[in-house]
Amino acid sequence: MARFDNITQTIGRTPAIRINRLAPKGVNLWVKMEAFNPLGSVKDRLALGIIEAAEASGALKPGMTVVEATSGNTGIGLAMLCAQRGYPLVITMAESFSIERRRLMRFLGAKVVLTPAALRATGMVEKAKELAKAHGWFYARQFENPANPAIHERTTAREIIDDFKDMPLDYWVTGYGTGGTLQGVGKVLRKESPKTKIIVCEPETAPLLSSHQPQDRNADGSPAKGHPAWTPHPMQGWTPDFIPQVTEDAVKLGVIDQLMKIPGPEAMKHSRELAQKEGIFVGITSGATFAGAVKIAAEAPAGSNILCMLPDTGERYLSTPLFESTLAEMNEEELAILKSTPFGVPA
Repeated sequence: MARFDNITQTIGRTPAIRINRLAPKGVNLWVKMEAFNPLGSVKDRLALGIIEAAEASGALKPGMTVVEATSGNTGIGLAMLCAQRGYPLVITMAESFSIERRRLMRFLGAKVVLTPAALRATGMVEKAKELAKAHGWFYARQFENPANPAIHERTTAREIIDDFKDMPLDYWVTGYGTGGTLQGVGKVLRKESPKTKIIVCEPETAPLLSSHQPQDRNADGSPAKGHPAWTPHPMQGWTPDFIPQVTEDAVKLGVIDQLMKIPGPEAMKHSRELAQKEGIFVGITSGATFAGAVKIAAEAPAGSNILCMLPDTGERYLSTPLFESTLAEMNEEELAILKSTPFGVPA
């Protein structure tokens, strides 16, 4: 189908792509590339699910303002949905997240309210709740809204089942932010592909699920007594300083077979390698998930089929350390190429 009534109809149906140069020999490594969604991330699905569910229930009425706390991708997806359907949108976001994200949301018409970096995810969530209560706005609640995993049950999971209907899917590798993809896809795989091992990646320096402990904080942003002093990591959108309800529900459902801790530098290395050796342009969280998939592939039995989620595009990270070694000006090698032939000489 090449004709659509509006942009939201293009959400989903993202491709599973074989990895060739970076995959260990003897295994089949695939990636599900969520950057093919119209606004470049898996969170376009979440935004569609939440808005459609709220419209159907009557919680969201024409002209109402939508408010949400986000690290960026959910906000960008919501900005698309709200622009298409005519809802004003207010986003609360910790000031530590990349400037590309806030500029994209503002370009799409959203208002972006920045909260102190020291208060992390908890601060932006509390501000969103406060604004919703004060103004009677619709609060999207991505971290606890059942419409979040439900959209992944209906779309992402069904796509994966269909893509691998002619071969066994031995491993599914994912990260988690809200836990929506994990819960929604995990439930379907447990039922319809029970032999698939579900591998979940998280930052090495903020292992929310491995530690079974959120990072509660004081009013000034410092770790609360008795809680881990996690260090910052570059995987924006992963592991907020609390365990989201959607993620807790996924854990209770028993959809996780193995947790993997991924170092930040390793995530960025794999993101760069995907670009330079496979032509696949994705962000740091994608690099982190792919790092986990490569480790699984190195130990998997010959002939194994592995699918790795790549949640977003690399364009969201231009101002982050991912691009710090990528210069805008010519380097010495490029200058040498420029000077290797005189200007104005016909080929």
